[in-house]
Amino acid sequence: MADADIVVIGLDELPGVVDLFNEVFRPPRDQAFLERRLAGKVNPLILLARVERQPVGFALGYELKPSTFYCWLIGVVPDYRRAGIASQLMGALVALAAESGYKLVRFECFNRQRPMLHLAIKQGYNVVGVRYDSDTGDNLLILELDVSDLRH
Repeated sequence: MADADIVVIGLDELPGVVDLFNEVFRPPRDQAFLERRLAGKVNPLILLARVERQPVGFALGYELKPSTFYCWLIGVVPDYRRAGIASQLMGALVALAAESGYKLVRFECFNRQRPMLHLAIKQGYNVVGVRYDSDTGDNLLILELDVSDLRH
């Protein structure tokens, strides 16, 4: 298990996140894509995971509604998968959401993304719904975690 340093970064560091995004996901996207998605969102959050100062993963999220924080994306570069980086990113996001007073953390995941589904179940998320994604022609599972007990 890799011990990552998880840090909150600002929009000024988005170019590095775009590089990571394009190493993890297809099709590749430009910075404007991420900026458009985060534009106007309440409490946008960008987390960066580093191992020995090398960026290896990221998480992006924002407020979905006053009680719910939405984890939009978590990505880990191929060389660091199965090393606990996604778990650490998700844990940091959950802790920050709880500290900010949110009751729930929600994310969506395609059924074919089994490692993320396994991680979510291991961390206590519940499947609360299914949504059809017209862009991919596939269903997304909607998962939520009650974080209200984690508040300080």
